[in-house]
Amino acid sequence: MRISRRLRSISAAVAALALTTTLAACAGSAGTGPTAAATSDTPVAGGTLVYLEQQAHTNLYPPSGGFYPNGGVLNQITDKLTYQNPQTLAIEPWIAESWTSNAALTEYTFKIRPGVTFSDGTPLDAAAVAKNYDTYGLGNKELKQPVSEVINNYDHSEVIDPLTVKFVFKKSSPGFLQGTSTIGSGLVSLATLAKSYDELGSATNIIGSGPFVVKNEVLGKEVDLSARSDYKWAPKNAANQGRAYLDGIKIVVTAEDSVRIGSLLAGQGDLIRQVQAYDEDQVTAQNYQVHAAPTKGVNDSIAFRPDNPLVSDVRVRQALLKATDSAEIVSTLFSENYPVAKSVVAQTAVGYVDLSAKLKADPSESKKLLDAAGWTLGADGVREKDGVKLSLTIYESLPQPQNKQVLQLVAQQWAKVGVKLNILAGDAGSRTVDNLDPEKTPLTVAEVGRADPDVLKSQFYPANRDALLQKGGSSTKVKSFSDTTLNALLEAETSQTDLAQRLKDVADIQNHLIDQALVIPIFEEPQVFAAAPYLKGLAFEAVGRPSLYGVWLEKK
Repeated sequence: MRISRRLRSISAAVAALALTTTLAACAGSAGTGPTAAATSDTPVAGGTLVYLEQQAHTNLYPPSGGFYPNGGVLNQITDKLTYQNPQTLAIEPWIAESWTSNAALTEYTFKIRPGVTFSDGTPLDAAAVAKNYDTYGLGNKELKQPVSEVINNYDHSEVIDPLTVKFVFKKSSPGFLQGTSTIGSGLVSLATLAKSYDELGSATNIIGSGPFVVKNEVLGKEVDLSARSDYKWAPKNAANQGRAYLDGIKIVVTAEDSVRIGSLLAGQGDLIRQVQAYDEDQVTAQNYQVHAAPTKGVNDSIAFRPDNPLVSDVRVRQALLKATDSAEIVSTLFSENYPVAKSVVAQTAVGYVDLSAKLKADPSESKKLLDAAGWTLGADGVREKDGVKLSLTIYESLPQPQNKQVLQLVAQQWAKVGVKLNILAGDAGSRTVDNLDPEKTPLTVAEVGRADPDVLKSQFYPANRDALLQKGGSSTKVKSFSDTTLNALLEAETSQTDLAQRLKDVADIQNHLIDQALVIPIFEEPQVFAAAPYLKGLAFEAVGRPSLYGVWLEKK
């Protein structure tokens, strides 16, 4: 399939360099901020961008911004301490003018840019930054605000002076600097932090310092943003340091793929998210733009819950990994914007190692492993053991592209070795509840974007997303599965100051997850957008969320 635009991969050398960004007063290259899109035209001020989003946002507490509909809103209304250059992955100044750290990476001190305010007029000073990070690093049980998955080993903050704040950690936290640039670290006002987690489901309750503010909301259907007239603190290397070019943004939830595409091509929308691979040619044929922004994190995968007795035997999990032909899935369903997974993390991820040899499909070996594990083929073609069928259940994941079709192909592949895969849709309530019970759902869909090795801990560590349900989830039975080797590696990686050792730990984590067949990587997931030809200046943060600050409309 022909694609009009493909964002380039980051080389391993450059990615590794980002990890060693000097933790001192920092100055980056000019013109690499979020307005640095490929256009030489003179920006035009005015107009409202109509942005069609596949799903409604859920909760806008910044650490919940990993869900892309949430991040799509938060990225327009909040700023971060630092900015991660999406091309080089270098960390550049934003709300923080400069920073230093001690050698052990247990203390980070940031100098805050003067004159920054939240949209309610309150100062974005050291005290506000300290309160944000104390909340994200420690959580707030009374307000039900959870700890951020991008902050590890946090202890406390210290306000040195009105524009200087220090963060202290219980042990080394090498991923913290990058964590200050992520969507989950968006800075919000003290009034926002005083609200309960449930109240932050409404966009109107989020007060940030970003270039846009929430003007109106129809919950679950539409969010209207307006440009902040006094905004003047974009990332230091951005070409534009003033007001956004757009007057406003209208985010409209449009669930049907065909409706989003049709609205865009009919001129009723300017930008849409989640363009399916089969629609890409339709877009480019009319000279509209396709943007495939890589997410640089954990690949679109199937993760196991080994507390379920059907997949507790590593031989069964290895057999299912060998039965899965990711290349066939990608070639059948996707375009070149979706590379076949060669490891647990994407090739653009920091610390990626090529494990494609271990991921090669081998149905013959799969059958041998199932035989050795005692699962024999029944008359109906499904293997059984002690009167129990090897029949597994998984829920489709709506945020992932063509996930139902992906799982249907996996089911066909597994059926060839005698394993039945049941794919459930379910309503939001049952899907959420059952996905937390390994007895009901021995498998789950996994994927998370972050341009830092700590993304592995975010996905698999028991205190974070816990994709493997090492804590037992909601199961009423005795929990038995805990991968102490994996957990030790994850803890080591997130507290390792030596770059070479940290990258070795990252490689060991990837190998362990595949050797123990705890996850089956399928493809590298991009965020795919389509834009009208008159839309200029579109850019993306490091893991694919749109930055609309630099966008302008040539004509409407």
